[in-house]
Parts: sequence; C-alpha cells; structure tokens
Amino acid sequence: MLRYRSLPFIVGLICLFASASANAQVIVINPKRDRVASPSPRPIRQDYEIKSVDIQADIRDQAAEVQVSQVFANKSSRTLQATLFFPLPDEATISGLTLIVDGKELPGRLLPKDEARRIYEDIVRRSQDPALLEYMGRGLFRTSVFPVPPNAQRKVEIRYSQLLKKSDGLVDFSLPLGNSKHSTKPIKQLNLTVRVQANEGIKTIYSPSHDVNIERPESMRAVCKTTLSDVAAADDFRLLFGTESGPVGMNVISYRPDKSQDGYFLLLAAPEIAAADAQAVPKTVVFVVDRSGSMSGQKFEQVRKALLFVLDRLGPEDLFNIVAYDSKVDAFRPELQRAEEATIAQARGFVDGLYAGGSTNIDGALQKSLEMLTDADRPNYVLFLTDGLPTVGEQNDVKIAAKAKAANTVRARMFNFGVGFDVNSRLLDRLSREQRGQSIYVRPNEDIEAQVATLYNRIAAPVLTDLAIEFLFEAKPAPAAAPPIARTYPQELNDLFRGEQLIWVGRYRKSGATKVKLTGKVGAEPRSFEFDASLVEHSGDETNGFVEKLWALRRIGEILDDLDLNGQNKELVDELVALSIKHGILTPYTSFLADEETDLMALRNNAQRAGDNINFGLRRRQSGGESFFLRRGKAALKTANRLPEIQQRGGIGGGGGIGGGIGGNLPSLAPSADRRNTRRAMPLDGESDSESADAAETVRNIGQKTFFQRDGLWRDSTVTAEQEKQAK
Repeated sequence: MLRYRSLPFIVGLICLFASASANAQVIVINPKRDRVASPSPRPIRQDYEIKSVDIQADIRDQAAEVQVSQVFANKSSRTLQATLFFPLPDEATISGLTLIVDGKELPGRLLPKDEARRIYEDIVRRSQDPALLEYMGRGLFRTSVFPVPPNAQRKVEIRYSQLLKKSDGLVDFSLPLGNSKHSTKPIKQLNLTVRVQANEGIKTIYSPSHDVNIERPESMRAVCKTTLSDVAAADDFRLLFGTESGPVGMNVISYRPDKSQDGYFLLLAAPEIAAADAQAVPKTVVFVVDRSGSMSGQKFEQVRKALLFVLDRLGPEDLFNIVAYDSKVDAFRPELQRAEEATIAQARGFVDGLYAGGSTNIDGALQKSLEMLTDADRPNYVLFLTDGLPTVGEQNDVKIAAKAKAANTVRARMFNFGVGFDVNSRLLDRLSREQRGQSIYVRPNEDIEAQVATLYNRIAAPVLTDLAIEFLFEAKPAPAAAPPIARTYPQELNDLFRGEQLIWVGRYRKSGATKVKLTGKVGAEPRSFEFDASLVEHSGDETNGFVEKLWALRRIGEILDDLDLNGQNKELVDELVALSIKHGILTPYTSFLADEETDLMALRNNAQRAGDNINFGLRRRQSGGESFFLRRGKAALKTANRLPEIQQRGGIGGGGGIGGGIGGNLPSLAPSADRRNTRRAMPLDGESDSESADAAETVRNIGQKTFFQRDGLWRDSTVTAEQEKQAK
C-alpha cells in the first residue's frame, strides 16, 4: 500500500483517477498466452475505445473502497496497445490492478518502477498479456494493456482505498468521471454505484454534481446509483452525506469568495428514515380533474389511472375528495371523505363513470375544492389538472388566482399539472406561487399517470409541515441593520416528507458560529430543532463554489417568475443580465450574449434587449407551445437542486420537474473534451439549433469563472473596460 498527494487536477490527458509513489509499480502478467505476431511495443494510433466503465464504491463512515472496471475495445484490424492516464483522488491508496482476459483474472504484482517497466516491455516483445500500472509523477498514473487483438476486448480493474474528509458535518466523497479522463471518444456506458454505511443514522445525502437515484433501505444505509450513456463529457462525481442520531438532520455549507461581498449558503435538512409501516401524519388530498372535451381519448384514460393510483395509496386516516369539471363542477361527495375501504370502492366507481366533454370552468372548480378544506391542523394538498384555458365563468387569470388565494383559508399547497400546449401556463404559475405549490408541465403524448404518481409518491408521507428556519447569532443585529440572512430560495419552504430532504439556498452578511432553528408541526403539534452551524468569513478555495452557482440558478428562476407574473422591472432585468454573464447561465432572453458580436460591456443595450425578449417571450404569451416550454424551464430553474441540471441537458423545455426529480431541462454547461473542470454554456430552449450551437462554442465555465469568446480570445466575464485596457 502506497500513499501520495496529488495536484489539484490534470489537464489535456486521457484520464480516470490520481496517485501513489514513484518507486513502485503494479504489473499483471499472463505467461500462458500463445504467441502471436509481435507488433511494435510502442503505442500506435488510438483506434480503440473505452466501451464501458463500471465503478463500485463502498463507504463505511469515512473510509472508501473503490473498484473501477474499464473495458477496452479494439475497433481496428491491427493488434494495439491501449494506454490510459489517470489521477486518483487525494489521499488514495492503490490496492491492486487486475487484467481480465477471456474471463480469467490475472492479479497484479507490486514491483520497483524500473523492474516493472523492463518486465512489461520484455513480455510485450514475447507477445504475452501484460498490464502495467505506472506512477508518472505529480499524482498521475498510467495503465498500459497489451495486446488488444483486432475486434477484441480487454477488461482492466483498478482497486484503491481512500480516507474521506469531513467538513461542516458532511463526509465528502469525490470521483473523476469526465470522458477526457477516460478516452478521447465518448464512453458507451458509465455505471456508478456508491453504497454508504454509517454507525449513526444517515440523514442528509446530496450530490452537487449528478442526478442520482438514492435508495434508503434503512436509517444507516444508502445506495446511490447513476448511469450515463454515450458519455461525451461529464463532471467529476461528488457525494456529501451527514449523520445524526435525532429525528431530523441538518447541515449548512457556506461559500464566500470575497469578504467584501455577501456569502452564499446551502442548507440540507432531512427527517429520519422511518420503517415502511411507521404511522404517517394524516393528510387531506383533493384531486381536481379537467373533463372538458379536449381531454377525451388517451389523455383522459391516463387521468383515470392516475386517480385510481392516488386512491389506492391513501391511508385510513387520510381525508379526500374528487372534483371533476367541464362547464359545470361535480364532486364525488359534497364533503371530504375518510379513506375507508368502502368509501374508496365507491370513489373508484365514480372515477370509472367520468367522461370528457364540454367547456372549462377553472374558477368554479377551484372554488368548490378549496371551500371543502377547513382543518388547518392537517397537511392539505390540492392536485389540480387542466389541459386548456378557462372558457366558462371567470376567465381573467389574475382574478382567478386572487379568488383562489382568498378561498384557501387553511394554506393548502396546490400542485398544478398543465397537460399539452394549450394550457394557460401563466395562470398555473400564478396559482403555484400564491398557494405554496408547484407547476408541473406534461408534454403532449407524455404519460400523465407517471407524472402524477411521481408527485404523489413524494408527498404521500408528510413528516414535518409548516416549516420555518431562523439563524440565531449571539450578537443580534441592530433594528435598522440589514438582515444577516437574505434572498433565500425557495421563498416558501416546502414540507418535509419521508425519504425527502429540504435543499435551501440563500445569502448571508454575518459570518461565524451560529445556531439554526428549524420549526414545524407534526400534525397539530409544534416541534422545534436546533443545530450548530458556521458561516465562513472567507473561502480559501472553490471546493464549495457550487453553492454560489446553485443560488444563481434559483435566483434567475425567481427573477423570470417575477417578470412573468408582475411585469417589466428594470432592476430585475439588469440583475438577470449580470447573473447570466457572470455565471454563463443563458436563458432564452439572454442567449444573445453568446453572440460574438455582442459587447458584454454595453450594459444598457444588453439590458434593453433582454427586457424586450422577456416582454415578447413571456409577457405576451399565456398559452401555446413556446409558452409551455418557457414556463416549464422557468419552473426547473426555480427548483434546481444540482448543477448537472444545467450542465448535461440541452435546453429549458425538456423537463418540468419537482425539485429536479421529475426532470427539468436547463441550459447545458457540459465539460469540453479538451479542458478539465471546463463547462460549455448553452441557452435554454426557445432558441434555434444554430443559436444553441453558437452558445456552446462561445461560452465556457472553468471552475467558478465564465469566459466568452470574442475576437478569437477567451475573455473573463468579470473583466471591466478599464481592466481590459491594462491587460497584457
């Protein structure tokens, strides 16, 4: 076992991981292989590819054991030597190299460097099967595999152990994944599984880099998985997790690159993982479904299945009702019903008897459903679904939303499903904003049942409701002083559900030790929790730089939402342009910044152009395909939970998403093939393919910096006109 320290990163190599000692190497030998025609031992043109990469990581508290399996495929008609350069994570310990030939494992031997190279070259000349793991200096390793016959494959496994760092109460696991670290060509498939086991209950678990599927079989175990196909570029994987013995866990991550400016924080809060049969807090659910003529056919059959799905998953203490509307409004029962077996059976019969036809009385349906809700001590949820515009009763979207807010006396949360391109998306966003909810947009021919099921599975078991968070500093600010915590998103805190966690971002003025107080209700009973935290005065590196990027994403979403619902505001447009330039997050209204002819320092002209685009794109459109995609993307920005949502998907229109869980296509900032830690920026949907391609080529993010290409040069987006004059 050999330890090492690596440099921060390696650029421009075919890579996979980082390091050990210059004095020893690992070599794998297959002495029984039959002789073949002997090619040159020197590497020749790379006509091979990394067909697949499979990574298995087992973490126990702060110790990680990692195995990486790579399958080399020779796509040429010649026998090749495959070479792979890679860094390993900091403080890693190499524990072995295995070459698998025709299913047979050939374990490696640890040898002095010069002897390992001599043996390897001798075996290559004799055309046997060696694999060599060499330390190249500066934390860099190289794997050489020979021979790889024409149209054949060779599998290489590398194992290493790593002691993980812990900061802010979070264990931090990282793993390089970008294709520039594996191959010059896209990887066909990359599979990653991380199994976490701790001595205390795992509460918060979060990846700022990738959208991972997290399974929580019990309180002290978690399994995280992600699969990437045709990987042309990917960010390095990072996973953070915290443990806590109490009923709720909380962690705060802070980042402050400039002491003269406000810092950024990210707060994670999660309840304990209760047993599947644990008693859930009783809740009330009202499903409001559009049965107008435009819903006929397959759409309505999917809605019918979605209704049955929800009915079958109600608990015996839950209350429910179903409101169906076209020109008139009907309900399953005049009042809320307890979800008893006989009542559920009758409700299923009501659903089976529904059919589509008539106009759309949205205001009447909302009023009838909200007036049923009278018990504010229970979690109340309204699931509202429509595919069109209001055509009967009140039809002004501002008035409909205002009447709904007045009728919602129990502060029920409203989740609004917009189906198809004809839906009034501005109305749904207005309802969501004023009713502490969310808009979910379902494309034509997209599965409505799946979207409803995903949402309901998330909200089925509320643990803590009516959340509020307060930072408690020892020295309280003066009454006239600016608040120490500001611009937090989401602005309205969600409830905490079993198996879910709150991800809350904001800015801070006051640094140092603090306590964070989380309050809420379990049913009608108030509960309070306090946790120690620290807000850094100045960040010495960019380890937590993702916090600022995530805050910028959500802030841009809030700005667009405000401009959409409340009209033009010069200060907000100016801020939108400034954030887009600083962070390379280009929306459909600021994608012109990627044009090499645009002068980034012409602040007034750029703000005017962005304002005109917003006025034309959002303010003048309340329905239609473009409106659908623009507001779907706006919602995805507001609920973004991690950077891949803007890095790995190309455009605002492809997803819609519940906290990033259902989807949410956002501007792509994918890594370029020739730079490590470099991301390309692309505009959100609503732009042409050529405009998206232009943005991909002219905007790059490197770490926390954004560069725009102008006159053949890459220019730092934060450089002022005066600084540019003095540039050398």
